[in-house]
Amino acid sequence: MKLIDLCIDKAKYGINASAVEKTKDEDISYLRITDIKENNELNSKLTKTVKKGTSISNYLLKENDIVFARTGNSVGKNYFYDLRDGKIIYAGFLVKFSINPQKVYPKYIKYYMQSYKVQKWIKNVASDGSTRPNINAKQLGQIPISLPSKEIQEKIANSLWMIDTKIKLNNQINDNLVELINLIYLKFCADFPAKEKVSLDDVFNTSTKTFNVNENKNINIWHFSIPNFDCNKQPQCESTNSIKSNKKKVNSFGVLVSKLNPNFKRIWAPNLDFYSNYSPIASPEFIQINGNSQEEQALIFCILNSEEYTDFLVSNATGSTNSRQRVKPKIAVSYIIPFDLDKKKGLESLVSPILKDIQQREFENTKLQIIKDTLLNKYF
Repeated sequence: MKLIDLCIDKAKYGINASAVEKTKDEDISYLRITDIKENNELNSKLTKTVKKGTSISNYLLKENDIVFARTGNSVGKNYFYDLRDGKIIYAGFLVKFSINPQKVYPKYIKYYMQSYKVQKWIKNVASDGSTRPNINAKQLGQIPISLPSKEIQEKIANSLWMIDTKIKLNNQINDNLVELINLIYLKFCADFPAKEKVSLDDVFNTSTKTFNVNENKNINIWHFSIPNFDCNKQPQCESTNSIKSNKKKVNSFGVLVSKLNPNFKRIWAPNLDFYSNYSPIASPEFIQINGNSQEEQALIFCILNSEEYTDFLVSNATGSTNSRQRVKPKIAVSYIIPFDLDKKKGLESLVSPILKDIQQREFENTKLQIIKDTLLNKYF
């Protein structure tokens, strides 16, 4: 059986339209390759739409639609439309297939397309000797699919769907809690403005030890990498045999902030009590600022997660726009703390319990993702 055999009609390419910023929550979302994470779910917020007056009716995603990235390093990445994500149109570098529920349980296709064997098949076809991977609608339609009975399809898909739903709910709760932390922080800065200029590196330890891969062969580690952050903010348990370059050791009560493309906020404040079975290491693309307690870790998180700090990083980044901009670590830690440090205990007491709650859900998602990956390998 081929993918196209299980569809209502032929595959369709997305709309070729320029993306513009949304101005209202009710604006229809414009889905691009970059909006789909490595785990085939959407970024938490779709911020783009298309210009008013653009003809979009033929490009609205509907129930049981699945879209695939057809070019570049993201080729094969896919998204199965979820009604909970609101109205969405899809861009030209995506290909849509509309699954026929009379022929297959649609959610089964969602997870079948995430399997290792399908992704390997797509990448083999897309490579085909070219420097930039590409695959067209006709080729994608030839993806081979093995179908068990409808009853088994439903059991497999529903078990995986429940895991995804729980992960999604945890992320939504955490997004709301981070917003609460931001509001508390803004009010605190307004109520207790700084009395003197004090920078991050004046107050906190910013040193980090190197994790030498060659001296630590054949062991498992928790890898806090940029791709893993972008994939649902979950570190991966990996063998050092798969890691080619030296990394940074993650410190207890440390907060990681990405120096790469700072306009895309990446802030990680892990609770290492949850990751104590293996050594936690981080990409050199992260700068680490360390506290001496969970309370100080929460305080640092407040500062680094603020829009003011993000704007500071963006304004000091060097490199090509929309490519690989970076901030020098020395500059990143020179940020002036905007509140009275004599009052910091009050802020710590407010935000530390909230951050602990966030960390608990992040670790729960890590465990759920491991279970999901295990089931994907078992089922497909």
